[in-house]
Amino acid sequence: MAHVDTSKPLEYQTEEGRLKILGFWIFLGAEIMLFATLFTCYFVMEGRTGNGPTGAEIFEIGPVLIETFVLLTSSFTIGLAIHAMRLGAKKATINFMIVTLLLGAVFLGVEIYEFYHYAHIGAGITVSGFTSTLLTTLGTHGLHVTFGLFWGTAIILQIAKRGLNNVTANKAFIFSLYWHFLDVVWIFIFSFIYLKGML
Repeated sequence: MAHVDTSKPLEYQTEEGRLKILGFWIFLGAEIMLFATLFTCYFVMEGRTGNGPTGAEIFEIGPVLIETFVLLTSSFTIGLAIHAMRLGAKKATINFMIVTLLLGAVFLGVEIYEFYHYAHIGAGITVSGFTSTLLTTLGTHGLHVTFGLFWGTAIILQIAKRGLNNVTANKAFIFSLYWHFLDVVWIFIFSFIYLKGML
């Protein structure tokens, strides 16, 4: 039977749990490299618009602000979920996770609208180097959020069925790391793609 160290938070109490968290940090290192590569490609291609539109011509501040607000708020609510989990409050943990995923869904809805808008005004993925790298970078982040919605839903169902224990707490905590990572990536997208592109 695994040794349980009750002096630590629930998700860290077993050696297996600690190793899984460490392994996920290593995985996030690989994800950082993925997005660093995408950002590098974008910055190289940013001015290569050909006959297509520029960022200043296609970016709209309204949808971007909504996306930023809901995603940063979801980072706060997933933090509240982990706090509730550590207090042993199963219902609050589930509720805060549900709110987090609903905010993530709103973010995706706005991003889908954005992609539709870009396509409608002639900023498709094959139009220029700029639009190609822009849509690839935004789309990769969006796919990560989509995966997070399914993953988070699975964890909510497990907590509802099995309660808060070393295993479910470990999964919820690792999911929170993933979600915070997506928020950090979005801050870079917001700052260096949207704001810079609107200037």
